[in-house]
Amino acid sequence: MSLDLPGGFEHDRHESSFTDLLRRAGQMPSWDPAAIDHAGVPEATTVLALKTADGVAMVGDRRATMGNLIAHRRMDKVFPADSHSAVAIAGTAGIAMELVKLFQTELEHYEKLEGNRLSLEGKANYLGALVRNQMPLALQGMAVVPLFCGYDESDGRGRIYTYDVVGGRYEEVEYAATGSGSVHAKAYLRAVFRDDLTREEAAAAAIEAIVAASDEDTATGGPDIQRGIYPIVAIVEESGYHELDEAEVERISREVLERQS
Repeated sequence: MSLDLPGGFEHDRHESSFTDLLRRAGQMPSWDPAAIDHAGVPEATTVLALKTADGVAMVGDRRATMGNLIAHRRMDKVFPADSHSAVAIAGTAGIAMELVKLFQTELEHYEKLEGNRLSLEGKANYLGALVRNQMPLALQGMAVVPLFCGYDESDGRGRIYTYDVVGGRYEEVEYAATGSGSVHAKAYLRAVFRDDLTREEAAAAAIEAIVAASDEDTATGGPDIQRGIYPIVAIVEESGYHELDEAEVERISREVLERQS
């Protein structure tokens, strides 16, 4: 079966990169860092991930800030990358969300062409390349620092990867956090982490870490019972990616706040 594409989109069947296809066709957007006004740009804040007995849990707070102002209270920062991996964002929110969409599209494109999912390490490496492509913006202070995790089907375990602004990729052994409240979140996780955490225990520990970060960092938003705003909690195991429903996250958040009060 042949696929007829518009002019400029002639496709090599061995080409697995959707980005390269757009670039060759001259359809990739070009960024002009000098034209970007930093004022009024929302920034995503604290996200974290920790390993569980059966996989990995990823949690993100919901607050986005513009300087000393709260820009959004219900921002989603945790997304499925594909059926067995998750990505969370910190840094310049708009650019980070576009990077996630491109990453999701690339993984879907690869899977459709190759008939198989890219390995977890391959996904982690590719995300690093996408971050590296944002270097001109990072030099202008518009940095994007994602957090990536997933279930490695070849190893039968969860794995977590962190990044720096130049696309450096680092695998973490137990837990990781990024964003403005990450130092406080990691300090809390260091005290409570165990290798045999169940998914609910991991969710509770992660929400407790978000609360600890929100106590010290004004850009991090903890559970807001009055407004009904709770962190996003995603679990990635052998069965795949899924998010805990809001009722369950609310119950765990209320228990965490009651213990800490």
